[in-house]
Formats: sequence, structure tokens, C-alpha cells
Amino acid sequence: MANEFRSGQSAWILAIPLIAAVVCLPVLGCRGSQTIWSAEARSPDGKMIATARAFANGGFGISGAPATFVYLNWAAGSQSPTEILILDDESDTPDGTKVDMKWLTPTRLELTYRGTVQHVGFQAVKFAGVDISVRDTSSAMSGGSSH
Repeated sequence: MANEFRSGQSAWILAIPLIAAVVCLPVLGCRGSQTIWSAEARSPDGKMIATARAFANGGFGISGAPATFVYLNWAAGSQSPTEILILDDESDTPDGTKVDMKWLTPTRLELTYRGTVQHVGFQAVKFAGVDISVRDTSSAMSGGSSH
């Protein structure tokens, strides 16, 4: 009986490193999203804040293409920001896509983007009384017409 306990105990002790590797390796091998760049623009009346962030998506042993998100939020309070634009980038370079945010009035926000955008994943046209326009200026910068 003592030998059975020892062999069972030895198997358990040998299994611990394997279990630890299975649990820890994915956590150590995978990187979460990292912020590549961010920008902020406050509305002329100071009530709203537009924030743009580009993230590099991580994965096990590889890094994914960046994605750019633009959020709109009230300046006061503790509410979560609302996504108003998502751009999927086809480049894996940190400066592949840039977004400019310009408040034309307290209720009109103009977003322009340029770079290696694969497609617009989401675009809001209005949020919290703010009209939102989005324009690709990539082709205008290279001499063509903009969308």
C-alpha cells in the first residue's frame, strides 16, 4: 500500500510542471493590445472629448495589424467612452494610419484619416447630439480625390 501511494504521489509531482506550463505559457506567450499612439480633442464648449487610439494586436509569437479606434465621451462624469469610429489597418507599422479630430462647432466633429486603412469597421454619424463626419484624406494627399 505504501508503494501505491508513492507511485501516485510521484506521478502527481511529475504532472505539476506540465500543468504549470499549460496554464502559464499562453499567458506569457501572448501579448495583449498595446497602445501605439493616442490623441485627444476637446469640444469648443469643453463638454465633450474625442479620443483616438491605435492599438497593436498581439498574439502567440506574432503581432497583429494595428486597429484605430475613436471614442466620444462627456468631459465630466465617470461614464465609459463610446466608440464612434473603428479603422482596420492593413499595415503592421506603428504609423500606418493617422486620425485627425477637429471640432467645427460644439455639436460638429470632423474626423479625417489617412494611411493604410484596410476598411472602416464602424462609423457613427451622431452621438449625444454631436454630428460626426468621417473623411479619408489619403488619396487627397497623393493627388487624387477624397471620398
